Amino acid sequence: MATKKGGKKGSAKKRSGGGGGRKKARKSSAKKSGKKRTPNAAFMKPMNPSSQLAAVVGSSPMPRTEVTKKLWQYIKRKGLQDAKERRMINADENLRAVFGGKSKVSMFEMTKLVSKHLK
Repeated sequence: MATKKGGKKGSAKKRSGGGGGRKKARKSSAKKSGKKRTPNAAFMKPMNPSSQLAAVVGSSPMPRTEVTKKLWQYIKRKGLQDAKERRMINADENLRAVFGGKSKVSMFEMTKLVSKHLK
């Protein structure tokens, strides 16, 4: 009877350890396929910025991704990112109009406020 108990324990160990190796193999084979993600068409659609936002990023129609890039370029150039809390943006006169009068906005709230200025 002792051999039956030992056999069950050994087979259980094999089952639990074997599943992890198969998952790793699947993940690595998916990375090797070389497929690139296609960008979402909604993000690539040119949008017209409002007059307040145009003072910061320019008035020509551009996709949301480009608006965000230009906004960050403006923030870095003017040194508006808070030194202690890097997530916070200190607004100057141009950005205060975009941010609805707020003088300090988090970078996550910034995209929400900017989307109101895109048509």
